[in-house]
Amino acid sequence: MHKIHFKINDKVFTLSGDYKVKTGQVMKIDKKSGKSVVKGVNFEFKHVKPNTENEIGEIKQFEALIHHSNLKLT
Repeated sequence: MHKIHFKINDKVFTLSGDYKVKTGQVMKIDKKSGKSVVKGVNFEFKHVKPNTENEIGEIKQFEALIHHSNLKLT
């Protein structure tokens, strides 16, 4: 268990990484790993293949987890 100094719906900004000094709202917190999801920060892409002949493949974009040490409450 990690002690995290912010809650869901708090405004935070990133201290390091590719998204340094970007602000966003905390959407989800995982206390076991000490990571959280921030809206509009740390995007990752997943390539999805079509399962059937009528389906179309796509690239899905989603926010990935960020460690709480890289975030600061505003």
